Amino acid sequence: MTKETRGASGTVVLSVDKVRKKIGRKWIIDDVTFDVKEGEIFGFLGPNGAGKTTTIRMLVDLIRPSEGTITVCGYNVNRDPEKALRYVGSIVENPEVYTYLTGWENLQHFARMQPGVDTARIAEVVDTVRLDQRIHDKVSTYSLGMRQRLGIAQALLGRPRLLILDEPTNGLDPKGIKELREFIRTLAEEGLAVFVSSHLLSEIQLLCDRVAIISKGRVLAVGGVEELVASNSPYVLWELAPLEQAAAILSARPEISLLQPDEVTLDDTVTAGMGPNSLISVMDEGLIPEVVASLVAAGVEVRAVHKISPTLEQLFLKLTEGEPID
Repeated sequence: MTKETRGASGTVVLSVDKVRKKIGRKWIIDDVTFDVKEGEIFGFLGPNGAGKTTTIRMLVDLIRPSEGTITVCGYNVNRDPEKALRYVGSIVENPEVYTYLTGWENLQHFARMQPGVDTARIAEVVDTVRLDQRIHDKVSTYSLGMRQRLGIAQALLGRPRLLILDEPTNGLDPKGIKELREFIRTLAEEGLAVFVSSHLLSEIQLLCDRVAIISKGRVLAVGGVEELVASNSPYVLWELAPLEQAAAILSARPEISLLQPDEVTLDDTVTAGMGPNSLISVMDEGLIPEVVASLVAAGVEVRAVHKISPTLEQLFLKLTEGEPID
């Protein structure tokens, strides 16, 4: 199943409708609205202080919204918390596990708190998170990635339809992040709705089907990752000499717009490679061969041409006006 089709026609599991939260005289969450469907991975992005953690706490009824409604599988989280939250598994911040117990003993402990969770169900979630080889070892011997998977196993014990993960890749090395990404994708393919809050924009772009971008308590954009990224203009980066002559030729063409470096949002890896003879343009990439030919005919040395595909990070920084991500 591809990112384009996964969750596209699924049933809405989580619905957040016009939610607002006021503390004192200040609205810290203002009109947050989005849905999460079964079988999709939904990313929740925002800079430091944007309201992500407050929103997540409202999703799991740790705090109550001042206005608006949150429903899980049709049940209002505030009016019927027991019915709504029985469909929710969550890890908010770090997994709560006992390191002096084995993984199996941890799951037994949490299973006692939930009706209908027997030994067979524990064995099932252990297999799901791929901890069967180490489940009877003490958690103190687990890597951070293994502890994260044990936390997810705990969240899955009650057969939830919505899994909420707050910064699930925190502290993981690249290998652990890749393994967790593949694991989360497997859960979604099996029909689980997964809500992920993260500051790793490149990971969100790889992992999620849809995202909501929040800043200063307001949702700025909600949509498919590929759709949102495509809405951000691609750039063409040129390395040309002599620069002034090249700039004059390009700016004379109405279908090409030249931009100053401070007018665009580029990844650091791109800006690090820009030299003194660099120009940035917005144009139809189909024009590149023709433009190269015209530059060469005019005696301009074309040293390099790079199409810079838009990224979620570019869109994020553009929408949040460069606010730092936490």
